[in-house]
Amino acid sequence: MRTATKRIYEGMFLVDSALAASDWDGVIGAIERILGRAGAEILSIRKWDERKLEYEIQRKSRGTYILTYFNASSDKIGGIERDVQLSEQIMRVLILRGDHVTPEVMQQDTPSMLAEKQAAAEADGIAAAAEAASQGDAGEQVAVDAADEDPAGKDLDEAGADELK
Repeated sequence: MRTATKRIYEGMFLVDSALAASDWDGVIGAIERILGRAGAEILSIRKWDERKLEYEIQRKSRGTYILTYFNASSDKIGGIERDVQLSEQIMRVLILRGDHVTPEVMQQDTPSMLAEKQAAAEADGIAAAAEAASQGDAGEQVAVDAADEDPAGKDLDEAGADELK
């Protein structure tokens, strides 16, 4: 009897974006159940990206891709693919052998994570610019107030009033 060795696999699951947005935990749970049924050990699971589909799949034009890395027996991959075809939540799956995958690769930022970081950085930049502008206005006010006084300590407005008299 031949024993199947467990290998690292990379799985890309495609789900409807509306479903992913409304029931993220349910979608992740469905993927975990399918992999668990096959005896797979999940190493990493996370959102890869949301994209417009090149063509409609199940009358959907947008999809959310979920990237997974898992250890499984090679003879169980067919069962995972069959379970995905029977699933109502998952539209497609692509599973590749991940011999090239290292722990560093598994932890790399996905396009979704990069977009979130960029949006957060832009929001921080806008907030910092607004704060700097408000502090800059206060700083200018201080500078204007200091310019209203002459070195002798008299207020320039008062000095101008003395000249008019």
